[in-house]
Amino acid sequence: MNTEHANPGEAVMEFRGVTKVYGEAESAVAALAGVDFRVDQGEFVAIMGPSGSGKSTCMNILGCLDTPTGGTYLFKGVDAGRLSRKQRARLRRYYLGFVFQGFNLLARTSAIENVELPLIYRGTKARERRERAQRALELVGLKGREDHTPAELSGGQQQRVAIARAMVTDPAVLLADEPTGNLDSARSEEIMELLTKLNREQGITIAMVTHEPDMAEYAGRRILFHDGLVASDTRTTPKRG
Repeated sequence: MNTEHANPGEAVMEFRGVTKVYGEAESAVAALAGVDFRVDQGEFVAIMGPSGSGKSTCMNILGCLDTPTGGTYLFKGVDAGRLSRKQRARLRRYYLGFVFQGFNLLARTSAIENVELPLIYRGTKARERRERAQRALELVGLKGREDHTPAELSGGQQQRVAIARAMVTDPAVLLADEPTGNLDSARSEEIMELLTKLNREQGITIAMVTHEPDMAEYAGRRILFHDGLVASDTRTTPKRG
């Protein structure tokens, strides 16, 4: 795979009849029951649905953390379900950025060192790591907070560090799993405004799982899962902060 981002209007991720079954025989549970959709370059998609609807399984497959039981998951035209575990790890490292509800920052490590972490795994040299991490922190509005540890930052600031860490590798796609789940309403809106800005100004493709309709309003497209299937797929004018 080359490292060029896809062109606008070009499919970055695509499900073709994707199924995911856990267990066997009578204990088998179909988390996904034949799902079709595509996400194009530059889209901001909110993935929604009640517990057990399949949205988290969908996100795990999009992030190459899991593979389909049946059907095809294409990432930039490559059948990701047929990649080896090592190849999927490489795809995650070079093409995907992850943001989670729990921030997942190293507690005794400064903001800039947390942001540098993905570049360490890539083998990027120290000077370039530091420069890129500084730019990423500035991008999320944390210039001047580089040396603060997570304990010295608010929850919203910690999530900004996590977003900077996801963006520092210049990923093709940002996958956000309940990114505002641990934040109050004011901080949640700040994070959603930041994600909207990154999508609009940086052109980053975003797929976000959320159970909060008011957070989903920031996305230009909402995919609703129910019983392992896409119940609706709606394009709307996104909310502006």
